[in-house]
Amino acid sequence: MKRLQRRSCLRWYTTTMPLVQKTNGLFKRTETLSLGSCYFRPRILIDVSKIDMTTTILGFKISMPIMVAPTAMQKMAHPEGEYATARAASAAGTIMTLSSWATSSVEEVASTGPGIRFFQLYVYKNRNVVEQLVRRAERAGFKAIALTVDTPRLGRRESDIKNRFTLPPNLTLKNFEGLDLGKMDEANDSGLASYVAGQIDRTLSWKDVQWLQTITKMPILVKGVITGEDARIAVQAGAAGIIVSNHGARQLDYVPATISALEEVVKATQGRIPVFLDGGVRRGTDVFKALALGASGIFIGRPVVFSLAAEGEAGVRKVLQMLRDEFELTMALSGCRSLKEITRNHITTEWDTPRPPHPSARL
Repeated sequence: MKRLQRRSCLRWYTTTMPLVQKTNGLFKRTETLSLGSCYFRPRILIDVSKIDMTTTILGFKISMPIMVAPTAMQKMAHPEGEYATARAASAAGTIMTLSSWATSSVEEVASTGPGIRFFQLYVYKNRNVVEQLVRRAERAGFKAIALTVDTPRLGRRESDIKNRFTLPPNLTLKNFEGLDLGKMDEANDSGLASYVAGQIDRTLSWKDVQWLQTITKMPILVKGVITGEDARIAVQAGAAGIIVSNHGARQLDYVPATISALEEVVKATQGRIPVFLDGGVRRGTDVFKALALGASGIFIGRPVVFSLAAEGEAGVRKVLQMLRDEFELTMALSGCRSLKEITRNHITTEWDTPRPPHPSARL
């Protein structure tokens, strides 16, 4: 861990992370935003001396449309884990989403100081546990629930199986301590897969989205939508928003990259609720692509974990600042002074039909 902390966060982010992605086969599993999927159509001769990246998410004003996605067990990456991430997100003026499977509890994260925080929720078979956890998050000052809906079973994570993955003995899933649910036992394949099979409710359905609304005043974001059909149902079920996510390409092979699914979901909601993108964002240019396709904001996961492993809180601060700077530069070079000026006309994608010539164009 000390050796990792001494690494340059920039070097880790730009060299080591792509290498790990390739060895894990993530490019084959379409988690990233394909280099050839979108091209920019920048506008010129626009005064971009002032750029405003602020936005409002579910009524909360943040400094930029770049937020922190839920990632589990962060103390495996760094001793301060979720504490460091929470402080870094707060310093950046943005939102952190805490995983149900965090190695720090909702109360512990709240104790790090002020900040806008969402809570990611897996629904357990024991609904009393779910209700108790939601109420704890609400009391701790969390502002929304990100309900993960794409994990009735854990996808086949072959590295976890090969390594017989389990939590180190000094760590637990802190939110479930005292409920006999915080330990992850060793198994013949993946300890995490065995844990999910034993605890997560496979009967989860749309009626449970409505049930959650009866036990909390927090808005519910449905995380894991990648089709227009499900987007329309989410609106009907009373969801406050949608997070387009393929779970970091770790659930079902051959699902599309989130950038490819985004526009279908946005069109299906017809502007009735905000749509966010989670997965594959590695550059500020990727943030611009997502907003041009209709996203209200994006969530980043792997960049946060890798920078956390490299330099702890300082690393997370750096990666958030890097993405912010890149996004601001992309806006300026595209002729956009505010987020509302980023439109579909600023990009062209591989799935677009050829643009007809403008009537005023001359041969």
